[in-house]
Amino acid sequence: MTDPLTGTRLAPMNTPFPGRWIGGVTLIAGPMIMCAGYLLRYLSTITALTPQQQAWAEAQPFAAYGQLLAYTSAPALLTLSYAVFALGALLLFPAFVTLAQQVGGHLAHWGATLLVIGLFARLYFAGADQTTFQLTEVSGLDQATSAIMKEYVDISYGPWRVPVWASAGQYAGSLLLATAAWRSGLLGTARAVMVLLAGGTWMGVLKGASIPDVLVTGLLCVALVPLGLRILRDRPPTTTGRPKALSW
Repeated sequence: MTDPLTGTRLAPMNTPFPGRWIGGVTLIAGPMIMCAGYLLRYLSTITALTPQQQAWAEAQPFAAYGQLLAYTSAPALLTLSYAVFALGALLLFPAFVTLAQQVGGHLAHWGATLLVIGLFARLYFAGADQTTFQLTEVSGLDQATSAIMKEYVDISYGPWRVPVWASAGQYAGSLLLATAAWRSGLLGTARAVMVLLAGGTWMGVLKGASIPDVLVTGLLCVALVPLGLRILRDRPPTTTGRPKALSW
C-alpha cells in the first residue's frame, strides 16, 4: 500500500503490533515484574517500619501515612519497590495488546484498550508517589505529611479527575478481556478467572501492598507466561471454541 501524497510505501493495516518477540517477552516479563513490584512494596514497608510504627500506620485512615514514614526510614528500598512496580505496569502495555491480538474480536480489543488506559493511570500515580516522597526530603516528614494529606484527594484524582476515571479502565478491561479470552477458547475458565482477579488490585497514590495482591498477580503470571512462551517458540496458541465450565 502506498501513500498517495508522498509515494511512501506503507505497511499493511493488519501488521501486528508489537510483534512476536516484544509480545512474547512482555507476556512473560510484565506480570512477573509486576508481581515482584507488589512483593517488594509489601516487604519494604514491613522491613522499614518497627512493629510499633506498623501498628500506628494501620490505625491511620489512609495507607499514605505509613508509606511516607517507611520512605523516611528506608528511602532506597521504597524507591526500588516503587520503581519495579512502575516498570511492571509499563511492560504490561504490550503484553495486554498481544493477548488481545491472540484472542481477536471487538470484545478483546475493547478490554485491552481499557486495561492500557488503566496502566496510564498507574503511571500518573507513580509520578505522584515520587513527588510526595521527594517532598519529605525537602520539608521533612511531619510537614510533608501534613501538606500531602491536606490535598490528598486532589493529588489522587488528578487534573479534571482524568487519572481516577482512567483507573476504572483496569476493572472493566480485565472483565472484558478475560471474557473474550474464555469465549475464544484461548484461556480456559481457570486462567480467565486469574486474569480477572489480577484486574481487581488497587489503584491510587501511596497505597500499601498486601499478600493477596502478590498472590493474584502471581496468578496472572500463571495465566500469561505459558502464552508468552508459546509465542516466542513461534507456536501460536490454538483456540478450541468456548471451553467447558471447568477448564484450564
